[in-house]
Amino acid sequence: MSKENICIIYGGKSAEHEVSILTAQNVINAVDLSKYCVDIIYITNDGEWIKGEHSIENHIEDVEQLRLKTNELTPISKLLESSINGQSYDAVFPLLHGPNGEDGTIQGLFEVLDIPYVGNGVLAASCSMDKLVMKHLFAHRGLPQLPYVSFLKSEYEKYKHNIQELIQNKLDYPVFVKPANLGSSVGISKCTNKEELISGIEEAFKFDRKLVIEQGVEAREIEVAVLGNDYPETTLPGELVKDVQFYDYKSKYKDGRVQLQIPADIDEETATTLRNMAVEAFKATDCSGLVRADFFLTEDNTIYINETNAMPGFTQYSMYPQLWENMNLSYTELITKLIELAIERFNNKKDIKYKID
Repeated sequence: MSKENICIIYGGKSAEHEVSILTAQNVINAVDLSKYCVDIIYITNDGEWIKGEHSIENHIEDVEQLRLKTNELTPISKLLESSINGQSYDAVFPLLHGPNGEDGTIQGLFEVLDIPYVGNGVLAASCSMDKLVMKHLFAHRGLPQLPYVSFLKSEYEKYKHNIQELIQNKLDYPVFVKPANLGSSVGISKCTNKEELISGIEEAFKFDRKLVIEQGVEAREIEVAVLGNDYPETTLPGELVKDVQFYDYKSKYKDGRVQLQIPADIDEETATTLRNMAVEAFKATDCSGLVRADFFLTEDNTIYINETNAMPGFTQYSMYPQLWENMNLSYTELITKLIELAIERFNNKKDIKYKID
């Protein structure tokens, strides 16, 4: 049986560049090389696209091997035109986090070039990336959320005092200050007073022009993995068990101070509700491929949806693959399934008419 050609794209012009490289190493080492010929494209921090000179044949032992270099840059469309063996790509697998990677921009490029790609489409990626737009869609779907305030940098510069008063009148401390368009906890601060709030806002504006300030709540953090296209499937919920008050970028990726409890210790009725809500969130943002839905669960079993992540952490030990591992779908099998879903979605779109006879 002939192998299919895929291209793994990673790196990116984003604050989550390093996370993307680590993810790429994990996926490359797990992909089924008996089924796929694998090319790689590295996007540098400056936005340059560099294609590997050879298809992947062995494990990547050192992440530094993935920081490709070249003296000759090739147009992006040419890099994606065909694989190293001369055949067109059956699918590309973008392992990009943050702006220009999971916000719909690179997905739009793949659409224009008519290339099948793993993960969410343009609309789903962009509205899942923008926390404010996502909240509007959740509200329309009737999903319960905690109170929040959102504003632009230009508005804050002009009405700083009024916005600070609005936050303190509408929300109770602690609050979480978040850039609207970043993931992996980059630029997020937990604030317990006005001084910390002002500092958190200033920090978050380094990463985005729009912020979301969310009400904090004493609750467990529960996550559900969703997989599929039109008929998505879900996992049993898992829980983040932390020995830190706030699950920031450092504790998430560097300190290892977060443990995953899979499945979460919750009753069957609550688990079913969470799984159903995860599907509702998936549909609310018109997702396909993969999504991780994140929830808060209070002591009295009240559920609030926090967010969906259209390109969740995807190292072998991240919550999303581990949730599927618990459902007897291995990391390698999960990667294969995602590629198959990408090709399925691409083939289904061929039935859409683009011109009038």
